[in-house]
Amino acid sequence: MADPAILEEIMSEFSLMDWAPIGLMFLVAVGFAASQLLVTQLIGPRKRTATKLMPYESGKDPVGSARDRFSIKFYIVAVTFLLFDLEILFMIPFAVAFKSLMGLERATGVLYGTVAFVGIMIFLVTVVVGLIYDWRKGAFDWSSVARQSAKSRAYQMRTRHELHDGTGELKRAA
Repeated sequence: MADPAILEEIMSEFSLMDWAPIGLMFLVAVGFAASQLLVTQLIGPRKRTATKLMPYESGKDPVGSARDRFSIKFYIVAVTFLLFDLEILFMIPFAVAFKSLMGLERATGVLYGTVAFVGIMIFLVTVVVGLIYDWRKGAFDWSSVARQSAKSRAYQMRTRHELHDGTGELKRAA
């Protein structure tokens, strides 16, 4: 069992007001989220069109079977997203530690900050080369040509579906 005097001393130092800023932060965050939802419901546009009601996924119009093959552009965009996501993951600790590494370099004479800086520059050059590669390959070209291609493919699938009856046999034109 713990000494009651020690427990009493610990409890006497506890103050609920020390936790008030954290509680206030959560209250403001919940209030902000609720106010944004309320404002968008009150003043947001309500025009429902067929295009707005249609599901949307990865820039590809949802036509055809779910088993269709996707363009390689979707995978390139996904890998590019992961590349930049990892870049941020590695840049934040570097940015936090760089000032102390430079101070340690000045104090000891060992090139901690310089080596870290050169390493992060090599990393950034690699990331930029990857971005340029994606750009040159056309991974970010989502033009009207792609949408037109999807619409023509949907039309082809629709006409193919209309030509077959339920048994898989071709319908005869009357």
